[in-house]
Amino acid sequence: MSLTAISSTPSGGRSSGDGGLNLGYSRTIPGLLKIGQLLSLLVAFLCVRLARGWPNWYAFQFFEVVLLWFLVAFLIFFLMHLCRLQVKMPCINWPLAEFFHYFVGSVLIFIASIIAAVKCGAVSSLVVASVFGLIATFLMVVNLWTSYSVACGPVAGEQE
Repeated sequence: MSLTAISSTPSGGRSSGDGGLNLGYSRTIPGLLKIGQLLSLLVAFLCVRLARGWPNWYAFQFFEVVLLWFLVAFLIFFLMHLCRLQVKMPCINWPLAEFFHYFVGSVLIFIASIIAAVKCGAVSSLVVASVFGLIATFLMVVNLWTSYSVACGPVAGEQE
């Protein structure tokens, strides 16, 4: 049985301090981007997995491995933000780790999506998988751009 401290807010409501889930994160721009990435990677993975007759086995095996790896990694980052784990583990530079992972992920998923688009052999589910891979790449680049502008933006109060 876990115990949490409950405090009263000035408006009469109750809050649980640092514990619990941060469900409001899923309604922010970075949260929505992560949900979009997860959904597009999941759709791409399912399209590749359920396709019959891969024209090029090695290309789609690579595509499938890259999709699954980054789907799990982005799910971990999303759950990390929902559970506020970055506050509980301050020894890791989370913005830098996330930036590096999004950079590597966007490059690898872009390469895998291009290879999948070239080698699809007019199999419609593989074409859809490569399109969703490219959509995931676009969402990762947008997330990379926003996290870079937050992590490396100008310092407040600094004159140019």
